[in-house]
Amino acid sequence: MSCGIHYLASVFMAVTPNFVCGFSGNVSSVLLHNSSASSIEDIWTLWTSTENYIVVQLENGEIWELDQCSRSKREVSLDLAYEYKGNKSVFPCSDGFLYDDTKWKSTVVTQWDLVCDREWLAKLIQPTFMLGVLIGAVIFGDIADRLGRQRVIWFTSAGQFVFGIAVAFTFDYYSFVIVRFLLAMVSSGYLVVAFVYVTEFVGIKARTWASMHVHAFFAMGIMIVALVGFLVRTWWVYQIFLSIATLPFVLCCWMLPETPFWLLSEERYEDAQKVIDTMARWNKVSTPCKVSELCSVQQDDLASGRKGDDDTSSTKKHNILDLFCNWQIARRTITVWLIWFTGSLGYYVFSLSSVSLGGNEYLNLFLIGAVELPCYIIACVAMDKLGRRNTLIPFLILSALICVLIMFIPQDFNILIILANMAGKFSIGVAFGLIYLYTAELYPTIVRSLAVGSGSMMCRVGSVVAPFCVYLRSVWIFMPLLLVGIMALLSGILTIMLPETLGKPLTNTLVEATEMGRNKKSCAEKTPPAHSGAALEKIEMFGQERVSTDK
Repeated sequence: MSCGIHYLASVFMAVTPNFVCGFSGNVSSVLLHNSSASSIEDIWTLWTSTENYIVVQLENGEIWELDQCSRSKREVSLDLAYEYKGNKSVFPCSDGFLYDDTKWKSTVVTQWDLVCDREWLAKLIQPTFMLGVLIGAVIFGDIADRLGRQRVIWFTSAGQFVFGIAVAFTFDYYSFVIVRFLLAMVSSGYLVVAFVYVTEFVGIKARTWASMHVHAFFAMGIMIVALVGFLVRTWWVYQIFLSIATLPFVLCCWMLPETPFWLLSEERYEDAQKVIDTMARWNKVSTPCKVSELCSVQQDDLASGRKGDDDTSSTKKHNILDLFCNWQIARRTITVWLIWFTGSLGYYVFSLSSVSLGGNEYLNLFLIGAVELPCYIIACVAMDKLGRRNTLIPFLILSALICVLIMFIPQDFNILIILANMAGKFSIGVAFGLIYLYTAELYPTIVRSLAVGSGSMMCRVGSVVAPFCVYLRSVWIFMPLLLVGIMALLSGILTIMLPETLGKPLTNTLVEATEMGRNKKSCAEKTPPAHSGAALEKIEMFGQERVSTDK
């Protein structure tokens, strides 16, 4: 939820309201087309286009035409009229700008005048945040594989709260962007590692629903942004309220234990046994299993804890190259990355197309978050009944077909076009939602966080490319849909070659992950000794035993 809050915070925080060039002096009369008022604040409701300009008459008799990025003084100021054919002197906006504050009392744009020749700075706010998300996904994913999930979750959760509050107290644009960049890094790391953490702690039967709960709470974070944005109209107060909403997660993170999968991969058998015993008590299992029985570990290893020679230590330093250790894993990685990229690209292209819905922007954002909830429910049911791969393939191909269908809908059929765009977003959302879990299940414990993190990196690349893709509408109105359709179709075809993971235990080594793909080429020289797949499956059975006793 906290990630959903911070990812969408800039939607209202960096909005650019209506504005015109400022001036010095007291106003006696204001004109906009055929309407007049005594102050500029009263004229904003009549503003309909950025092509408009406002005519003001000052108490000293001067008449000024106020455009958005310039102002003109009329040489002849006898009669106050909107149209003027005489000579005018043009001046820059040296007295600042006047903003429409009927919706927002203050935004970062109005705070630092990010308009006209500084407009490009406002457009960099979200791309720089996404760049931080991209980098954070890889960095913290790798750190979590090396140092553990629990430590990284606590650090990134605390970082979200600290940097979130710090954003509200930045003193200029550049400090604002830097702190937001750091916030993006920890938010991305938190989302990636928290998803892996949930995946490793939940049994096979409940893993699908548990993973979709992460997405559902992300959507709820989006709805919270809409609610806070509706209630609070000053950007720094808005940011503080959003950051306070993330505080409960910080208070809970320190109580979380490390996952047994990571502990076993690090040969910390005593610690793993303690976590397994705790899981057994929570699930009311009377005879908890022993790590020595599961992994064929000698009793003296349990007493002495982690042991290993220098060679074993060196094999545990994994990096992104391990995702390409052989052809089977490399092909899997390329396909997964393409699905991540396509899901993000399609999601944002369809979202940007939905602005034609009109209406209240706060309600629209709330509905954008709410519409994801049934999407994830359908994804959960399909993933458990049909499997991960068999759900991903049809929804990717369906989204490609919808892109083609939209091209044949007449442009005056607005309602039909909107419904088709929402159907496309829904279908790509199902595929986008399940790829998190599917990625976590396709890779072993030793590189699982790195795999999900690198996939999230490709997701962020897609989100950065999406706005530029929409700009191609100037070339051909259907060019964005054509690109999304091609990518979705290609991803759907390549997904056929991925292995199905439904009902299978999580793998712990690259050897096991390769065998799951029915390829006997191994990475044995790169990996520590494999734990028994049946042993790890027995750990996951704790959650299942609880389900069976409840029934």
